[in-house]
Amino acid sequence: MIIARSLEELQSAVDAIKAGGKTVGFVPTMGALHDGHLGLMKLAASKADVVSVSIYVNPTQFAPNEDFDSYPRDVDGDLAKLQTVGVGLVYLPRTEDMYPNGTEITVKAGRAAQGLESDFRPHFFDGVATVVHRLFMQMRPDVAVFGEKDYQQLQVIKEMTEAENLTIEIIGGETARDAEGLALSSRNAYLFGTEIASARILNRVLRDVATVNENERAATIENGIRKLKDAGFDKIDYLTIKPEWDRVLVAAWLGKTRLIDNMALSA
Repeated sequence: MIIARSLEELQSAVDAIKAGGKTVGFVPTMGALHDGHLGLMKLAASKADVVSVSIYVNPTQFAPNEDFDSYPRDVDGDLAKLQTVGVGLVYLPRTEDMYPNGTEITVKAGRAAQGLESDFRPHFFDGVATVVHRLFMQMRPDVAVFGEKDYQQLQVIKEMTEAENLTIEIIGGETARDAEGLALSSRNAYLFGTEIASARILNRVLRDVATVNENERAATIENGIRKLKDAGFDKIDYLTIKPEWDRVLVAAWLGKTRLIDNMALSA
């Protein structure tokens, strides 16, 4: 497994891969890797010759009051996990490689970014679009894999890739869940005590909304919000259906932790 700790080292590694006629499957991450991430890497391995991964906590997608400084970081642990799934190239960029002119936004997210997350984190998707575009330019992948747990983000990246005329296939990986349905997330590390049990209510509420008749959805959403509050969620940013995506999506606060999830409509 090659570990590139600078843009120069990355370019050398990618040049060698491309010179050998091999394709690159890319999974961008912010580290604190869990089984969901590793599943995305296995999916990338089925689509390309070499799996590449980046680990970078991107400052431009965090607002000043958010958890950039406290976001879980464990590079040594992450590298050990990457060894187990056959990753060929890991990129650990320096901030000066990603933002040589300061942390400026150079790519604006498009229509897919409107509403939902942007209503509560208006800075977020411009930061995501900017860093992913820069990673794409540096890594030069043939395929890139993103988790469907961040479903709106997946749509934003697909839209950005098309708008920038990038010849990269964007693939969504199915959300990984624990035995009781909780979506795996790096931020789950913030949960403690009874909060894990409370967090698992999210999946049940989504399933309730996703499986009822269309005429019953409004009432089921209202009931779902009550269930979340009864389970200890302090604030529900949204529990709503996005018809054009055929999805029900949720974002809610459990203590100081903001959790998101979604599910395909099946009724």
